[in-house]
Amino acid sequence: MQGKKTYQEKLFHTFQLSNRVPETNFYRRLKEVLHLDFLYKETASYYGNSGQKSIDPVVFFKICLVGYLENIISDRKLIEHASMRLDILYFLGYDIDEELPWHSTIIRTRQLFPEEVFERVFTYVFEMCVKQGMVKGSTQVIDSAPVKANASMDSLELKVPEQDLMSHLADIRHISNRDKDIYRKAKENKAGKEQQQITASAEELKEIKSRNKNWSKNQNQRPGAGNKGSRYTSNKTHYSPTDPDARISVKLGKARKLNYHSQLSVDTSHPVITDITAYHADGKDNQHLSDIVDRLSQRLWRSGFQLENVLADTGYSSGENYAYLESKGVDSYIPPHGTYKGGPAGFNYMKEHDHYICPNGSVVPFKKVFNDYRNQTKKKEYRI
Repeated sequence: MQGKKTYQEKLFHTFQLSNRVPETNFYRRLKEVLHLDFLYKETASYYGNSGQKSIDPVVFFKICLVGYLENIISDRKLIEHASMRLDILYFLGYDIDEELPWHSTIIRTRQLFPEEVFERVFTYVFEMCVKQGMVKGSTQVIDSAPVKANASMDSLELKVPEQDLMSHLADIRHISNRDKDIYRKAKENKAGKEQQQITASAEELKEIKSRNKNWSKNQNQRPGAGNKGSRYTSNKTHYSPTDPDARISVKLGKARKLNYHSQLSVDTSHPVITDITAYHADGKDNQHLSDIVDRLSQRLWRSGFQLENVLADTGYSSGENYAYLESKGVDSYIPPHGTYKGGPAGFNYMKEHDHYICPNGSVVPFKKVFNDYRNQTKKKEYRI
């Protein structure tokens, strides 16, 4: 006989989450091993002694962890998602009839705690992985990824030089038709005075002038030239008033966006993240390597490991980085840039005297070290 299910909501329920979440469920198993009670002492100084009670700091960090594991970056969607998952409710310590914290509370709490508290939680989880034998420590892989900032390209403001703004516009700015439109102003300008002023050199501004001129000439008639983010912008002439630490960056085949630059280190034994930090998105990978290795080697040393090998792609290649890793006794597996040829054709480099011998047999001596502003790297000049 055919069955037909009729739903009628009950007025009273006898229900236990612990009976509904299987023993093999990931979040149930995680709840049994992840004990963050130390956070009560770590965060006590950031709360007053009176007023309404805040969100439990342990619950806050567990919600952040769920967002990472479920790949949800919106706090509003994260709370909606968690409220419909019995295993996540059990992991957070909430019953089915309890309201989860508002998404705005998650935002405010994230701004309340300094970086040191998040670093403490990261280190605690890392040490758990070490105790389980999941970290070898000797070989680390480093790579980067852009992280989208919570700010719009339409809210960008022009940086103001020390001289009059109008004379600045007349001197260096050849704007496209898209830039002549009225900008969407930010409600609050959070940028400091230094971030609102131009710090670029005359050479850099001259290069930007040429790029803006070509952009206004060649780009305005292209399909999509009027779309958001299509105008030419530069970190040297623009800043975000809503998120001053965000920087304009572009990835091949994608539009310019306000991003941060995430640098990630992973142990090769198991895919355990051993270090992660956000940098300004206008920096190059090779500018951050020494800072990453310093911080990474200290963390590994505290856990009884010694960093021996570093693996990274060509973006981390530079003479300074090779010399730095060599001085630390760390073997680097970082390929040089594809354009590197070891010197001009027909010129022989004499390492002991740091000079070249030209095809005519003359010595081409070393002159100076200079900063190449185009890619923010140091270069050596040999000239005769």
